[in-house]
Amino acid sequence: MILKNISILNFKNIREASLSFSPKLNCFLGRNGEGKTNLLDAVYYLSFCRSSSNPIDSQVITHDQGFFVLDGNYENEEGEPVNVYCGMKRGTKKHFKRDKKEYKRLSQHIGLVPLILVSPYDQDLISGGSEERRKLMDVVISQYDNTYIDALNSYNKALQQRNALLKMEEEPDVMLLDIWENEMAVHGERIFKARTAFVERLIPVFQNIYSHISDDRETVGLSYVSHAQRGPLLDVIQRDRFKDRAVGYSLHGIHRDDLEMTLGGYQMKREGSQGQNKTFVLALKLAQFDFLRRTSSQTTPLLLLDDIFDKLDANRVERIVKLVSGDGFGQIFITDTNRDHLDQILQNVSYDYKLFDVEGGEIKEKEQRWKGEFSNTPP
Repeated sequence: MILKNISILNFKNIREASLSFSPKLNCFLGRNGEGKTNLLDAVYYLSFCRSSSNPIDSQVITHDQGFFVLDGNYENEEGEPVNVYCGMKRGTKKHFKRDKKEYKRLSQHIGLVPLILVSPYDQDLISGGSEERRKLMDVVISQYDNTYIDALNSYNKALQQRNALLKMEEEPDVMLLDIWENEMAVHGERIFKARTAFVERLIPVFQNIYSHISDDRETVGLSYVSHAQRGPLLDVIQRDRFKDRAVGYSLHGIHRDDLEMTLGGYQMKREGSQGQNKTFVLALKLAQFDFLRRTSSQTTPLLLLDDIFDKLDANRVERIVKLVSGDGFGQIFITDTNRDHLDQILQNVSYDYKLFDVEGGEIKEKEQRWKGEFSNTPP
């Protein structure tokens, strides 16, 4: 999938922008806080029906405005045009349309435009709680398995109902507990199998990419941990019902799943330097990209790289540049505050690219290519 152009109105600090993109590489240069990340977030929004950083839709509207609009024109693998539109007024629900036809459920859209975003917030995957790592799995799986979101929503609904019963002052209805526990088990087993299959296929690709970026200097590991590995999930959930009743919530289930991340056999969050942590996350995200490319109806995802070079040594930067400059990727959007990093990338590419300046929410395409050449076609 290729994003050919986008129109933006009142999205965060971008009041108005109409941009046409290269089908390969698009670079955005500007200081921190100027709007580079907001542009990437607009592209993200058209894939996932939400912001990557703010779950409250009304807060992405420019402060003194009453609405926002995003309109993207894509081209699919068969060369056919696809239009995706999102608009929302303050105080009303958002409208999401594909080719002018509104979705009944937003989950129907997920996976149409597969996308991987790498950003500074990804450090939370290592330092944050298990919820961040579950989200990482869910975001990728939901893009190629359209039944996964339904299973996840059904599980979470059952979990909320069971927790509500557990919190009651009087003794809860045992039959109701049985019903919601069974719902948790049925949908939880489905989620567990999908996560297991995903992680098993992801690990060797991830380790290979990390090894390449680090020049084989470190060994990393990734493993999936779930209560469902202890036996039938219904038995696991019901085993400690009395303890759950005492604390007022469900202690066991796939809502407690986690990914263990290691460096040299030790926990990544304790052992990794800033550069190693960033390499770990980048390798993980690029492995997800490769996974989606192979599974998402053979649709190449968009790759969004937001300020990825900070805290990395020159050797790792060089290896990442060569990696993303290769033919294994489709359309790439990359931001940086350092022109030297972007020039290093542009020297290594032999295909079309576009370079944009971002300042105060205004985005302008630069006509000059690297080394001052005046053209928008490859040399």
